[in-house]
Amino acid sequence: MAEAITVARPYAQAAFDEARERGELKSWSEILKSLAQVVISPEVRTVITSPRIIKSQLVDLMLALSGDKVSEIQESFVKLLIEGQRLELLPEIVMLFEAMRAEEEKSVDVVVTSAFDLSEAQMQKITEALQKRMGREIKLRCETDRKLIGGVVIRAGDKVIDGSARTHLSELANALA
Repeated sequence: MAEAITVARPYAQAAFDEARERGELKSWSEILKSLAQVVISPEVRTVITSPRIIKSQLVDLMLALSGDKVSEIQESFVKLLIEGQRLELLPEIVMLFEAMRAEEEKSVDVVVTSAFDLSEAQMQKITEALQKRMGREIKLRCETDRKLIGGVVIRAGDKVIDGSARTHLSELANALA
């Protein structure tokens, strides 16, 4: 994984620089995510890795699967990935691109997992607290996991705040053992 990210980084940076320069971060994000979803499909992965498929056919396939919303520069980017045999790196390119985009837009995607559905007031309180703590716009997504018993687990990038009852009980059990 680390090697794939290292190889993907210059491609993600090039895409990001082009998107930022043109003011098309959202458009590029959508296209890259769409193509990454296509690439992880087992059927498409078989075609991508087949030595019998010529590059021009692969370009046509990828552009057809991405829809008609691909700009000329985005099409060139896809061709570049195919020429360099880097199409399989699209999931890593997307991950890096999205991190750069979030940094540029001063935002962070946050996933809050709780044992029970959160009310609007609770989500607003969490959002405000995280905005104050992180100094960024918070894009909150909530999930429910009954196994937590109570409390919440907050994931923001590589930061995790685990306030779940399950974790506290586990820590107590370890302390008593």
